[in-house]
Amino acid sequence: MKIIIGRAPDRRTPNLHSRLDAVIFCPYWNVPTSIQQNELLPEIARNRSWVSANNFEMVNGQGEVVGEKTVSDGALSELGSGERQLRQKAGPKNTLGLVKFEFPNAYGVYMHDTSARSLFSRPRRDLSHGCIRVEKPEELAEWVLSKQPGWSHDRILAAMHGTKPVSVKVERPIQVVTTYSTAVVMENGEVRFYEDLYGEDAILEQELDTQAQANVAGSQDSQRSPQ
Repeated sequence: MKIIIGRAPDRRTPNLHSRLDAVIFCPYWNVPTSIQQNELLPEIARNRSWVSANNFEMVNGQGEVVGEKTVSDGALSELGSGERQLRQKAGPKNTLGLVKFEFPNAYGVYMHDTSARSLFSRPRRDLSHGCIRVEKPEELAEWVLSKQPGWSHDRILAAMHGTKPVSVKVERPIQVVTTYSTAVVMENGEVRFYEDLYGEDAILEQELDTQAQANVAGSQDSQRSPQ
């Protein structure tokens, strides 16, 4: 399926190995601190009703909802200091969409649905902060939970369109490997070439050239060595 990945050059989706161990239906979006402070806080400072108008809420360190519809000066200060965190309410307008796929990793990334589905029609889709948005989240959820009794198509749909988050542990975690490639061979033998969004090909070419030059220099030195 099509995916949306981290924006080049600074928010690239990392290469990693992990295991998918949980599916969360109808998830909250707990806003990362960097996004809260650098992107959302200026919006809230300009429009104190921004939080409620965009389906967000403020929570304390215990995850309890605190605050009011119009953000006060004190609440704005606590958002800036991290004493309060922004959380987007679950539902179809949530940035994560209706389902989230979690796998432990050092980068804090995961796979998820999206409320901005029109973006999948774009030919270039490096648009996220690093997480992977998937085109067919319902099908992926069915595949991940296909070996777990009770998780039929209808139950998955009901959980996705529920009113509160439902977390499901994957009983047999599934290996997750993310890789980056600009040349792909399809099942029919067709080779497709893609734009090098992250500049990895240029780095590889430079490393190969450096190694080739080192090999040539080493060969010449060997030929000049006294017998």
